[in-house]
Amino acid sequence: MAEMAEMDKIISLAKRRGFVFQGSEIYEGLGGCWDYGPLGVELKRNVKEAWWSAVVRNRDDMVGLDCTILMHPMVWKASGHVDEFSDPMVDCRQCKRRFRAEDVEGACPVCGGELTPPRRFNLMFKTQVGPVEEDAATTYLRPETAQGIFVNFANVVNASRVRIPFGIAQTGKSFRNEITPRNFTFRTREFEQMEIEFFVRPGEDDAWYERWRDDRFRWYLDLGIREENLRLRDHDPEELAHYAKACVDVEYRFPFGWAELEGVANRTDYDLRRHQIGMRSLPRWVEADGDTSKVDLAAEGADWSEGPLSYFDDASKSRYVPYVIEPSAGADRATLAFFCDAYHEEEVRGDRRTVLKFHPRLAPVKAAIFPLIKKEGMPEIARKIHADVKSRFSAFYDERGAIGRRYRRQDEAGTPFCFTVDGTTLEDGTVTVRDRDTMDQIRIPAEGVAAYVQERI
Repeated sequence: MAEMAEMDKIISLAKRRGFVFQGSEIYEGLGGCWDYGPLGVELKRNVKEAWWSAVVRNRDDMVGLDCTILMHPMVWKASGHVDEFSDPMVDCRQCKRRFRAEDVEGACPVCGGELTPPRRFNLMFKTQVGPVEEDAATTYLRPETAQGIFVNFANVVNASRVRIPFGIAQTGKSFRNEITPRNFTFRTREFEQMEIEFFVRPGEDDAWYERWRDDRFRWYLDLGIREENLRLRDHDPEELAHYAKACVDVEYRFPFGWAELEGVANRTDYDLRRHQIGMRSLPRWVEADGDTSKVDLAAEGADWSEGPLSYFDDASKSRYVPYVIEPSAGADRATLAFFCDAYHEEEVRGDRRTVLKFHPRLAPVKAAIFPLIKKEGMPEIARKIHADVKSRFSAFYDERGAIGRRYRRQDEAGTPFCFTVDGTTLEDGTVTVRDRDTMDQIRIPAEGVAAYVQERI
């Protein structure tokens, strides 16, 4: 109960300070759907930017992609999602509520009623493409971003001149018709992913799997997650997905318990081979004599026996279907983990406060600038500093209320630095810097505020 009480405090702060709102709240909300407010959208954007910087901009073996949410229905048939992407569900015969079978035991957790036997429930949202409903083609809102990468593998190889080992990274929205969305923004029906498909030579996959496992674990630590709240959990053999050779979850200790932030999987060559089979069902691949290996695959000197989604290795003059290492993270789950880990209630120097101790790179607002009073030219100086800082970082200006209350508001927003223009500023051109975590104050030249922030980010 104490842990859930802490989660209630986190949710309350998230709404009060404009991090997360219930979706469609004025109409009593829609389950499993959440809106990010002014501070939340900045926090989540910073998480995604930190991820993109780490896995794309700062690497020479990664390129980016932005695929459509709607794709050809055969994508989901070939990938196995149409037949296999489902959860077992049960219904309560008495109150008619529906639950994931793995979340309940015995009787209904709400009313104690009898539960139905488990049955499969496909998690994909169906939609229709076409102007006339009767003739429209049925497709799906994507349940993951990974398949968009796989179906573009050949396009990226041909257009970017990349060479194995290399990866393709993508962020974007995915949709799953979750039976029981829960735990705030942790399990939702609309969510954002940060996924990598890293293509390697078969036989080198184990080493790359271990390297990505360690890199992804370290990324969370580098951005401020406390080590005691983070762990790696290897999947047991009976737990592995049918396509996976190995899989490990990066888990965070939320107030509601340990839960997955990111999975790193060795998917072997499963996906590319599935799509090669799927492609051969299209009319353009079918020849009268049944020989499909030559259709649309002509390439001088190339052996196409491995199919169109194979890779030709210039060094070895051989063709093979690559293995894939997939680090797949949830942007919403990561954002929630950083929020929970930053949340502190503490007493400092006899003063009780709630503070979000975000890593400066993730903080929605990097700096707040205050005039001590609204006269004697202080607002004019403060606004000039604010304009300078805001041109480089997210910054906030506030001249209302007592200075202590203004500090408290920024503590709850997670702002790492507050700069105050006061009487001394008028005398020597310095301002006070108040550190969010220690509450210590020092003075620096007013013209050095932006540089001060830059050095610490």
